[in-house]
Amino acid sequence: MNDSSSPDIIRHVAAGQLCCDPVWEAAYKRFETPEEEIAKFIKRLRRFGFETLKRDCRIVEIFCGRGNGLVALERMGFRNLEGVDLSDSLLEEYRGPAQLHLADCLDLPLDANHYDVVIVQGGLHHLPDMPTDLDRALAGVHRILKPSGKFYVIEPWKTPFLVFAHAVTELSLMRTLYAKGDALAIMTERERVTYEQWLGMPDVIRETFQRHFKIDSWKTTWGKLAAIAAPRVH
Repeated sequence: MNDSSSPDIIRHVAAGQLCCDPVWEAAYKRFETPEEEIAKFIKRLRRFGFETLKRDCRIVEIFCGRGNGLVALERMGFRNLEGVDLSDSLLEEYRGPAQLHLADCLDLPLDANHYDVVIVQGGLHHLPDMPTDLDRALAGVHRILKPSGKFYVIEPWKTPFLVFAHAVTELSLMRTLYAKGDALAIMTERERVTYEQWLGMPDVIRETFQRHFKIDSWKTTWGKLAAIAAPRVH
């Protein structure tokens, strides 16, 4: 493993896949600095109870992007880490010991019944063909998780707070005065079709989850879904 220079990436697909809009990626990088994002992820992981998990458990983050979620896990002491994303440009930004996979999260090239934990932090709402793609992604997560494993999910969710936040950040004056709000507005604009599709089918999303998982926790507050689920025995 490489923890200082270029990341260790297993390339299951060709580089340059058309998964990520360069304009969206640029806005995403402006929205938070790496350290801000890492701090946010550590807070999330603590709320999920990760401090109680064994530090040698096998964890994979899907839709891991530039890998700051993996850095957060490293800083919490976790050692067996992997990440999967279809953007080689984002994966190349990661610096750390985790094993990365350039791969499609709809076709996970990972061993079955192998992982104690799978995490996704804001990737499922990018899926274009809902709910078919979601069903396919969740089936893949179910396959790679151990029967005793857990799936941790953070995704946007339509709550009054989210509606208000978008209304404010899309105001032209706010976008001029507040760089972070402008970045969020650009991200929303560039992914509007998939984003609104995701936000518009909460019941379908939960039903699809329940087809593959037993839901331990399903909280929708402050514009986010925070869920913990365990594989169903088929």
